[in-house]
Amino acid sequence: MKKIGFDNKKYLKEQSRAILERVKKFDHKLYLEFGGKLCFDYHAARVLPGYDPRAKMRLLKMLGDKVEIMFCVYSKDIEMGRLRGDFGMTYDIATLYMIDELKDWGIDVTSVVLTRFKGEPQSIRFKKRLERKGITTYIHSEMGGYPSDVDKIVSEEGYGKNQYIKTKKPIVVVTAPGPGSGKMATCLSQMYHNHKRGIKSGFAKFETFPIWSLPLKHPVNVAYESATCDLRDFNLVDPFHLETYKEKAVSYNRDAEAFPILKKILEKIVGQDRRTLVYNSPTDMGVNSAGFGIVDDKVVKQAAKQEVISRYFRYQREFMLGLQNKDTIERARTLMEELGLKEEDRVTVIPARKAAAQAKKKGKGHKGIFCGAAIELKNGKIITGKNSPLLHAGSAAVLNAIKKLARIPDKIDLLPKVIINNIRTLKKDTLGMKSESLDLEEILVALSISATTNPAAEAGMKKLEELNGCQMHMTHIPSDGDEGGLRKLGINMTTDAIPTAPEYFLREI
Repeated sequence: MKKIGFDNKKYLKEQSRAILERVKKFDHKLYLEFGGKLCFDYHAARVLPGYDPRAKMRLLKMLGDKVEIMFCVYSKDIEMGRLRGDFGMTYDIATLYMIDELKDWGIDVTSVVLTRFKGEPQSIRFKKRLERKGITTYIHSEMGGYPSDVDKIVSEEGYGKNQYIKTKKPIVVVTAPGPGSGKMATCLSQMYHNHKRGIKSGFAKFETFPIWSLPLKHPVNVAYESATCDLRDFNLVDPFHLETYKEKAVSYNRDAEAFPILKKILEKIVGQDRRTLVYNSPTDMGVNSAGFGIVDDKVVKQAAKQEVISRYFRYQREFMLGLQNKDTIERARTLMEELGLKEEDRVTVIPARKAAAQAKKKGKGHKGIFCGAAIELKNGKIITGKNSPLLHAGSAAVLNAIKKLARIPDKIDLLPKVIINNIRTLKKDTLGMKSESLDLEEILVALSISATTNPAAEAGMKKLEELNGCQMHMTHIPSDGDEGGLRKLGINMTTDAIPTAPEYFLREI
């Protein structure tokens, strides 16, 4: 049984209190920059067992009619088709998805801002699509001299040129589909326009990580560094907080580097009005209470260490796909070594590699790629699978896992061979596909069909939901169908990222 190290209810109570206290310090108008993932924060759920991936949405529900949502999307990210990895969606589609998800929770998104806009055609199309959904969309052009030329920025030639975004609620949550979307600049622009109108609004940051109250090298904070290796972020003791308050608090490099200029911008916006709080450190800016939700530090440390290993595998894979560079992998490896970790400390790694070796031994003398997969069930049992002419390794592992959970004997097939062969014939003869063996998405469809007449398949299918949150390792880069199936089942997958042949798996002997 998965151990809990984080009290979600306690955390939400503390976090909502901190936000409501902060908004009182201003003229009942706070622009709250939301860092990390808004709708589904799976990183937080992995490193803080017990954390609800939708905790931020629950927080917004608790704040009720005091809050409204504003999305920022960097125009170039839309134009370049940048992907949000956990959704497998481009940033524009991910934004629409999150807007719909929030609506299902009864939380309305009042506006979207296209930041650093330069007339990108895809951004113009996205703007039209948003407006047809009834979402007010604003454009903020790229600003010359940002952020160093404070006099120009805080003037009619800087923030003054941005469209003013009309808001009604005391708390305006400013969020985005990913980093570098211009959230802070949008918040400060709004503050500028408000102060010109006599509204003494304020700004604060809500980022779950790094957790300021934990030690610098606590595994949870190291896991955050690992998650941002590609951004070259690193944690540090907040030097401004230490100097002002003689207390250690953990921040990260970009906040510390930007703080002197940010403070100047805030001071220039506020002017002589000292009713508006001006912060003394990056830590002061934050309203982050995640540390108060940790109830079992040992459990949390172990989960965070596993996340560090998983990130290393993820960067290796991205490198093989040409999406990452060597420096990122080396940085991730260094962080593993700082915690005394190695690849094999992820418990599914060795069983997956052994399964691939078994596949190779069984297919000795035949050409093909030999793949292995291993999944760790919530009770700690490890279930393996290997590829064959019929199934991908991930497909075999999932079928074996649900058979184990449903206590179905190995000799009983969940999928009759006639169904598998019909699909293989369709793939080869009708669709002209090179790989005939079934990937995970194909297996899930076949399983649902088989369940109508096969009680064993029906029993196995009911166990699929128990795989949510389980860990899997694969020796080879998964196909799109495998990865899509794992994402839908909620299985956290890593891979050795060994490339496969174009046909991906063993040809039938």
